[in-house]
Amino acid sequence: MTEQEPNAPELIKKRQKEKSKKPKFRRQENWRYKRLKENWRKPRGIDNKMRRKVKGWPSLPNIGYRCPKDSRGVHPSGLLEVRVYNVDDLDKVRPDVEVVRIAHTVGARKRIEILNKAKEIGIHVINPREFRELKEPTADKNESKE
Repeated sequence: MTEQEPNAPELIKKRQKEKSKKPKFRRQENWRYKRLKENWRKPRGIDNKMRRKVKGWPSLPNIGYRCPKDSRGVHPSGLLEVRVYNVDDLDKVRPDVEVVRIAHTVGARKRIEILNKAKEIGIHVINPREFRELKEPTADKNESKE
């Protein structure tokens, strides 16, 4: 990603303004049947009015509704998001310009290591979790069974 200019608050305002113009995309005829949720599903039927973009029917998502290119990947704090998979990835992060999001595939033990290192360096982590200290498995379980 490119380095972010200091006008990040302006970019975020611009993104919010564009987002407010975007319609809420709803599943076709979900207002007609209670069993259908509002979750978006692409209309695929051959005679489907929404797919054919008939006047008076809700619009479909398309590339024209995308947010401005400058503000993509910018966190609401005004900093760029960087995904981190291990402790070594933190060395490439610039704390004044970027914030860290730990990947969802990272396990608890490695996540704790990443959080500790980020705290030392002074990097903000967007998605920390609270952990009890990891305990080593003990032989108490085997003794209690006997």
